[in-house]
Amino acid sequence: MKQQLLERFLSYVSFNTQSNDNSQSVPSTDNQFVFAQFLRQELIHLGFDDVKLSDKGYLTATVPGNVADAPCIGFIAHLDTAPDFSGENVKPQIIENYDGKEIQLGLEEQLSPNQFTSLNQYLGQTLITTDGTSLLGGDDKAGIAEIISALHHLLTHPEIPHGKIRLCFTPDEEIGRGADHFDVEGFGAQWAYTVDGGQLGELEYENFNAATAVITATGNNCHPGTAYGVMVNAQTIAARFHAKMPLKDTPECSKDYDGFFHLMSMEGVTEKATLTYIIRDFDFELFQQRKHWLTELVEKYNAELTIGRLSIDIQDSYLNMKQQVLPHPHIIDIAKQAMLNLGIEPIVKPIRGGTDGSRLSYMGLPCPNIFTGGHNFHGKHEYVCLESMEQASQTIIEIAKLTAIHNR
Repeated sequence: MKQQLLERFLSYVSFNTQSNDNSQSVPSTDNQFVFAQFLRQELIHLGFDDVKLSDKGYLTATVPGNVADAPCIGFIAHLDTAPDFSGENVKPQIIENYDGKEIQLGLEEQLSPNQFTSLNQYLGQTLITTDGTSLLGGDDKAGIAEIISALHHLLTHPEIPHGKIRLCFTPDEEIGRGADHFDVEGFGAQWAYTVDGGQLGELEYENFNAATAVITATGNNCHPGTAYGVMVNAQTIAARFHAKMPLKDTPECSKDYDGFFHLMSMEGVTEKATLTYIIRDFDFELFQQRKHWLTELVEKYNAELTIGRLSIDIQDSYLNMKQQVLPHPHIIDIAKQAMLNLGIEPIVKPIRGGTDGSRLSYMGLPCPNIFTGGHNFHGKHEYVCLESMEQASQTIIEIAKLTAIHNR
């Protein structure tokens, strides 16, 4: 399985499937659909049942069950890679028998265990890195490779007990649209797992409550030579507003269950400027308080202004899946036991972000997240451990077995 995983993964990362938040098409980029068509042909060739690719770029397939009355479960990964860093011309490096030293990424970049201490747990194992010029694409092509490898193993080993299994590969997860056109009823699973986590053993069923706030400053432009008493610089208003935000309530100063405000972008001209923040918190009441506090801050600042004005628009993005998953504790217990059966210590932790599973859980498909074996997603220092990828596939197989046994 390890060699198959490596070959699949190297094939998959050759596709540039970055999503585009500025696009209104579905998928947001054509290359995602091209990749989905490639996977569709692969699944048909491997003998999966009911392989379908929707016009929105959702690829689904089935592994028929061999245990009567076992619940149908699903495994989900996403086709796109993040738009945060280049996804073009990915040139993976394979580091066999990692010796614990600094890894050179091309001519100018390094992957150092002093900076990225997670490397220290992979001595003697095989790492796949970037060459320093692009992201790798393990998020989430590692998940896709692991799901296909695991479910193909079940197809070719009918002696392994399991119920009906569904897979789905979604577009545009990285820009928050992965569940927009997901047909939960048509998918037909009682619950599912996204295979979209990080290091070996990760199991996540909590994520941020999330919102986006766009604050717009309105000014007035004129020739700077005759600006006295007339010009109102919206950029200045916006900059002074941001200076009122808490300095340490930010991603770079938070961890574990801490929430934050994050200034994602600021742009503008004299006439108009915008500040775009994301708001995150695990606790729903604190999440509501954050939105209320930011709205009040805008109102207070407007009261201070004699000229110019700020407006604010807040849109919720997704909610903490915990409320939808906890009523079904067996879903978590099965994943934990699957890892323990394989000698993997489960690392139960909150997702400091979101997955397709966040929204799917609220759409009626409880959907925790399990590891892929990757680190440093969305950037040039991304890497995955091949042995961890193999253990992710084994975990998927074990979950399928335990689900069938649990039902007896």
